[in-house]
Amino acid sequence: MTSGYAIATLVVFIISIFFVIHPVTIPTPRPIPRIPINLTTAPILAIALLWAAQCLDAAVIRDGFVGTEGVKPYNILILFFSLAYMAITLDITGILQAAAFWVSNKGGDNGWKLYLYFYVMLTLLSILLGNDPVILSGTAFLVYYTEVAKLDPWAWIMAEFAAANTASMVLFVGNPTNVVICEGFSVNNAAFTAYTILPFLACNVFCFVTLALQYRKKVPQKLARATHRDPWSALLDPIGAWVGSFMLGATLILCLVVSFFGIDVWMISLPFAVSKFIFDLGWDHYRHSRGIPMLGRGLPKTVGIGLDEGSAVGKHQHSEDSASRHSLPTDMEQSASSSTAVESHPETSKIDLKTAPQSLPGLPTPEAEIKMPYVFRCHRPYIDDLHHRLDEHFPTFITALPRLPFALVPFAFSQFILIEALNHQGWVNVFASWLVRASHNQIHPTIWLIGVLGVILCNLSGTNIGATILLTKVVRAAALPYEANRAAAIALAVASNIGAVSFTFSASLAGLLWRVILKQKKIDVRQRDFAFWNLLPLLVMTTVGLGIVSAEMAVLFQS
Repeated sequence: MTSGYAIATLVVFIISIFFVIHPVTIPTPRPIPRIPINLTTAPILAIALLWAAQCLDAAVIRDGFVGTEGVKPYNILILFFSLAYMAITLDITGILQAAAFWVSNKGGDNGWKLYLYFYVMLTLLSILLGNDPVILSGTAFLVYYTEVAKLDPWAWIMAEFAAANTASMVLFVGNPTNVVICEGFSVNNAAFTAYTILPFLACNVFCFVTLALQYRKKVPQKLARATHRDPWSALLDPIGAWVGSFMLGATLILCLVVSFFGIDVWMISLPFAVSKFIFDLGWDHYRHSRGIPMLGRGLPKTVGIGLDEGSAVGKHQHSEDSASRHSLPTDMEQSASSSTAVESHPETSKIDLKTAPQSLPGLPTPEAEIKMPYVFRCHRPYIDDLHHRLDEHFPTFITALPRLPFALVPFAFSQFILIEALNHQGWVNVFASWLVRASHNQIHPTIWLIGVLGVILCNLSGTNIGATILLTKVVRAAALPYEANRAAAIALAVASNIGAVSFTFSASLAGLLWRVILKQKKIDVRQRDFAFWNLLPLLVMTTVGLGIVSAEMAVLFQS
């Protein structure tokens, strides 16, 4: 018989997920900042409430931090942050913009060729860097590119979002959900790629075909005007790009190698990230002490970004970064939930850096800031001066710092704790028994049940991270045969990545980030439009991806 504590735990969990999907702000008296109930705060408040009600104890909270059954939350977060820092600092060098200009040169004035080339480029970059850095840099670039090329941005930014999230299933470091699956199901990191490469290729190809069909009237056959752009002019720090590429590549290769020896991958990624951090400080200090311009600074205040002057896009982007960091950031999701629609103006061909949107991708605009308490306001001049001096001396680190996904830390740990609470109250075993009855311990029913549930729960469980943690626990509790267990792991890997290309922005952290960037660039993406245009690609990728997984399992485990 289910106890009252168990029912209360499930209800509080569902309510916390509701506020993750639909954040709200509680009004307060004027001197006190408003209280946001969102992705960062809702799970923490849920844990506090359950602890006060004695629905969970200290042991459950401890298990949420240190992990159980081979899943180590701290391992996942250290690995993800280490790789995120290296990928973001590599992006700051301008290497992604340089790649984009090289691709645009290859595409010429052929609209469909350019559309395909950008899709392939974003896919390859997302495989190597993960989806978040590509969403950060790629979205801003495509907005400016489509603006000056007088293109409808909708087809291009939706293709970018789909490509980035689909490609993240290839490497185990491409998405935090992949690391959860590798640890939870004891899947070797290299074997993970071997399992997911074919589903990825199928999803990626069929997704592009579906996008091309949907946006056949929005992508022109010929661009209005196109000229050659020098990719090297967008590369703001060539030495930093070479060093960053080498260190990131070495980290990924070593992480794959050590997985064969049972070594925690954070032991590899963290030293590389610390080494990159030391290099960034040393290289910035060297250039600052010798008066060498850094990250495109020291340029004229106004730069044209006509199609024949493409390098200005990358330099303008980093100039925005510098200006925006002088305002204190507020919560990403709070900003995303409170903006209004403003149409973009594609006829703009020149951008004045003094009047351009002063906002860092991934953070709200200054207008979205909450009013600071007096204790902070009175120290603001000192803080601003210190920040300015650090920004001038160490621009790489100061630019990268606010881009790091700090919201992931409390959210991920909170999700682990809440799902441990569900397990403590017996709900995971209940869900596991339902899975056994529905799948009959068979491979193919398990694939489709876990795959479809995974896609749905990405929208209903507070991002794909929550859905992956919950389903991993359920499958393990079900004690399926080895073949069905492995099939469930790969089906969940596919679902947790393509599930981000879904009906709600909160299906992934990348979706929330993508929406904020577009709002800063004066492009409003309504929830119903996002869901409508993702419906067909998601259905196609789910069908094709899970079909390939079924075929793989049939070949591997045929009797």
